[in-house]
Amino acid sequence: MTTAARGTPLIEVRNVSKFFGGVNALQDVSLQVFEGEVMCVLGDNGAGKSTLIKILSGVFPPDAGEYLVDGSPAGFAGPRDARDAGIATVFQDLATVPLMAIWRNFFLGVEPTRGAGPLRRLDAGKARRIMSEELGKMGIDIRDPDQPVGTLSGGERQAVAIARAVYFGANVLILDEPTSALGVRQSGIVLKYVVQAREVGKGVIFITHNPHHAYPVGDRFALLKRGRLVGTYSKDETSLEALTSMMAGGEELDALSRELQAMSGDPALADVARQLTEGETGT
Repeated sequence: MTTAARGTPLIEVRNVSKFFGGVNALQDVSLQVFEGEVMCVLGDNGAGKSTLIKILSGVFPPDAGEYLVDGSPAGFAGPRDARDAGIATVFQDLATVPLMAIWRNFFLGVEPTRGAGPLRRLDAGKARRIMSEELGKMGIDIRDPDQPVGTLSGGERQAVAIARAVYFGANVLILDEPTSALGVRQSGIVLKYVVQAREVGKGVIFITHNPHHAYPVGDRFALLKRGRLVGTYSKDETSLEALTSMMAGGEELDALSRELQAMSGDPALADVARQLTEGETGT
């Protein structure tokens, strides 16, 4: 389906740029995110992913270009404005308090209450029930809502953060490297939650440097390199191998392999650069 046939994007940036002094962190980047799709934004360190996240989440205003939400210009004064517009960002630190109970983390700062005036008090029972129901929708069975969130696995903490964002009305989820510090099994669990968010109609922006994690769940892929958009590809326009090659810099890698072979005289060393790259992108 063409983007024109999909209607108005949930969010869109057009030729967005961001400068820090003489450094061009982003230059003329355009991106669309539609309802019920996973847009994967890939790039190595320094590609501009973090700057893009902060523009989309309202931390930074763009220095040039347009930012549209549901087709209308957005002028966020800060992250709270972005959240009010239905854009939730799950950063790598997850914004959780490890020693606090799971339900307290789920409602951190927006706890349900009952009563009024001087009799107003925290409704802990309602908070526990809602938290258990929302995590249950994502396949997480929490036996004890009072256990510290720090006792959960990395994948389960990601699930808490994602379920919290969905419950509080997010239409767009921005996930900042959600699998970067996780093992293979936990990464797979998080990817399942990404798909579940898409299936309930959310737009998901999956920021990662790992094409092996992006390709199974992504619908479209935007590749950033040194602050510029290399290209945007639908799943039927590319492959995992092509994404990996573009991420690694295929020509540069082949040149390095030939150089290593020439220096050592050992053909086995010609594969060292490629193995290192596959180690980076395939973990």
